[in-house]
Amino acid sequence: MDSTHLTDRLRETARSLGFSLFGIAPARPSQYLDAYLRWIEAGMHGEMGYLARKDRLARRHDLTRILPNARSLVMVGLNYAHPDPTTNPIGPLSHGRISNYAWGIDYHDVMLPRLESLGETLAQEASQSVTWRPYVDTGPILERAHAAEAGMGFIGKNTMLISPRHGSYFFLGEFVTDLELPPTPLPQMPGCGSCTRCLAACPTHALVQPFRLDARRCISYLTIELKGWSPPDLRPLMGNWVYGCDVCQQICPWQRFAQPTGEISLHPISYDRTAPPLADLLALDEAAFSVRYKGTAIHRIGRERLVRNACVAAGNSGLPEIAAHLILLLHDADPLIRGHAAWALGQIGHPEDALQDALTHEMNNMVRGEIQNALETHPRG
Repeated sequence: MDSTHLTDRLRETARSLGFSLFGIAPARPSQYLDAYLRWIEAGMHGEMGYLARKDRLARRHDLTRILPNARSLVMVGLNYAHPDPTTNPIGPLSHGRISNYAWGIDYHDVMLPRLESLGETLAQEASQSVTWRPYVDTGPILERAHAAEAGMGFIGKNTMLISPRHGSYFFLGEFVTDLELPPTPLPQMPGCGSCTRCLAACPTHALVQPFRLDARRCISYLTIELKGWSPPDLRPLMGNWVYGCDVCQQICPWQRFAQPTGEISLHPISYDRTAPPLADLLALDEAAFSVRYKGTAIHRIGRERLVRNACVAAGNSGLPEIAAHLILLLHDADPLIRGHAAWALGQIGHPEDALQDALTHEMNNMVRGEIQNALETHPRG
């Protein structure tokens, strides 16, 4: 089968597997690599040390380090937009918010088997021996950059890949292969023009300039990637987001072209999956957390970080009725949770005796500092 017909066959198979976007790019360093390296040098990747590992940087410079004789990247996108994707149910202040992409089952489990099927099609249809290696958000590949270079969209000022026909609610995946395939002809792409809505709307001002995201300020980073203490100055800006954030995508005018996903596995199981009651999250123990979120992207951050995030959202809610749940967490086995529970109590007003009692028994210096700060915030009995 010649390369043009093979490409058509791959595109048809990708469509039949549910992928909404498809493109092919040469397996060479992205034109965006220098910008990425400057971003790393500025430390804007925060604690995501894997992004700056020398072995991974070497692979981004030379994709043959990923797969010997790498020639092409086959890129795909899977739509995860839900009905009326420009909104996310905020719910009352007593509820948390979860990013649109995590409403269904873990996207890795959805995409990787399909990418493997697509690669098997390549191997079966090619007229020569072929090797290939698939990735879904786990390999040393600049996915958005290569997807743009495969004609799937353009990079917006919010740093997302934006399809002019579909918006930006897409999971990206790819496989690198040693078979040389004709690159997708690059269409003339529009752009963001003079629009800066995403920069203005970002709650934590993480978009420090067009096309430049300081991950250390991003709510998605703070609620998912950050393993330790949330920066105190950013906590009040995080609202009731407990997992991820969609603001810079929701506000984007290109989202008006987004269509609801047909992937049932990505649909929310219940309203609690999109906007869970904070009281429920604060009450989770390890067993309940595992039962509730096993098989979802949320399960990957663990109970500790989710409850930490719920404490921040509880503090921002200002609702006194949540205090009882936070007081119980002052005695949690995890110091990260104890400290954030103390901060939240300081924000909503607190029974001073509960914090004083916790301070008497607390041995962790970080937690003691949070309790002392809470006692100095809106003190009242």
